[in-house]
Amino acid sequence: MLSDLRALASEPRLLILSWLKDPVAHFPPQVYGDLVDDGVCAQFIANKLNMTQPSATGHLKILERAGLIRGRRIRQWVFYRRDEERIARLKRTIEGEL
Repeated sequence: MLSDLRALASEPRLLILSWLKDPVAHFPPQVYGDLVDDGVCAQFIANKLNMTQPSATGHLKILERAGLIRGRRIRQWVFYRRDEERIARLKRTIEGEL
């Protein structure tokens, strides 16, 4: 659980999770991949964060290692979406601890 909480200890990562909760409201349509079913292209996330792709990818990898998002490769891009089941479990764990 500690690594999960560390993943949340960053404003950019919290923004990513917030945006991915409703990707249609926060990102433009994509040529490849459905925003809801497939996730959001890492480049779109980097642009919205106003970061370079490598910096944004670092944040995405931390969230992915914590199990809070999942990446899916489509062609040469990686698309990310939230793992709602894992997020719900983490919320229950935090509520139980507090």
